[in-house]
Amino acid sequence: MSPEVLAIVLSAIGIVLTITTGLFTAGAWMIRRIDDRIDAVDEKLSTRIDAVASDVTDLKISVARLEGP
Repeated sequence: MSPEVLAIVLSAIGIVLTITTGLFTAGAWMIRRIDDRIDAVDEKLSTRIDAVASDVTDLKISVARLEGP
């Protein structure tokens, strides 16, 4: 193999490796960012559900007091 062909092959391999690494890194970044957003949404939803459950409990107690024994 001539030196020119070897240089072209090595350059092509380098380009493919660079593009593959970049795509893998970008994919990992996107997945991590999506996971962080999902975690934030889950936390907000959990807080709201807890608040609603507390309100429902308070409402049940209030209705029970109005109805009496």
